[in-house]
Amino acid sequence: MATSRPRVLQYGKMPLPQLDAELAQAYEVSILSEQPDPARFLAEHGSQFEYLVTSAGMGLPAHVVDALPKLRFVSSFGVGFDSLDRESLMRRGARVGYTPGVLDDCVADLAFALLLDAARGLSEADRFVRRGDWARSRFGIRTRTSGKRLGIFGMGRIGSTVARRASGFDMEVAYHNRRPVEGSPHHYLPSLLELARWSDFLVITAAGGVGTQHLVSTEVLGALGPQGFLINVARGSVVDEAALAQALKQQRIAGAGLDVFEDEPHPHPDLLALDNVVLAPHIASGTHETRRAMADLVLRNLAQFIATGEPVAEVPWSAAQQTAASVA
Repeated sequence: MATSRPRVLQYGKMPLPQLDAELAQAYEVSILSEQPDPARFLAEHGSQFEYLVTSAGMGLPAHVVDALPKLRFVSSFGVGFDSLDRESLMRRGARVGYTPGVLDDCVADLAFALLLDAARGLSEADRFVRRGDWARSRFGIRTRTSGKRLGIFGMGRIGSTVARRASGFDMEVAYHNRRPVEGSPHHYLPSLLELARWSDFLVITAAGGVGTQHLVSTEVLGALGPQGFLINVARGSVVDEAALAQALKQQRIAGAGLDVFEDEPHPHPDLLALDNVVLAPHIASGTHETRRAMADLVLRNLAQFIATGEPVAEVPWSAAQQTAASVA
């Protein structure tokens, strides 16, 4: 049956089930992951789709983009975009929307939850009580957080929100970016190595991708030192996970709190046996309020692009490409 509703290819089921229903209500949706033969479906129907919806978790590989010759816009659920194949999207000239801003508070909250847990050993203490060890021994003394030095790698929206949280703990804040943030009240350090050496707690909020791959290396962990803690709520790829596991195992750093991993959902096996690391299953944005706001922005990005040719929030390299094309 013919329809006047725009056709949308949905790469897979969305992280918020209500969003699946809302997309299906507004558009003529086909879910690629539910097709008996996705490759054949793309070969037979790929030319019918100008719009695609995906998530940062699912990503978007080059072979799918290449099978969509008329693709104009991708609306992605998430703030990360390293899992979207940039080269194929830029070759296609497709614009890319995402959902920044609406998850900053929840990600910053979880960063501090991991920081406090790692420093005070809350998860380990919970296991201690549940095992019945409290009746036989005392739980060890841990590290305070108030008044300590907090280093932030990636002073963007989320990093700035983490810095505001730190003020409630009377922490001194410094940061490292590719360049200083204009107007930031916090001290800028010109290298990640210097930031790690300065920090008691090093929080990673930098974007993922090739440019930040394994920047938190053995050398950086060594600079953080045996009294230092690493917290990662950004992308697992930013940290050399094998090096981190060794540093924790050998107590060359004091502890870590991780919400993201290099090979999700499979953390490095050595991490699973360690008490000085807190592990979370990539849940920083996992609150009802934030996921609803992210879903709303996915819908707004798609609707506004269809209506005007401009999304509400656009991935930086997509926006840069559009600006360059306009100037040319």
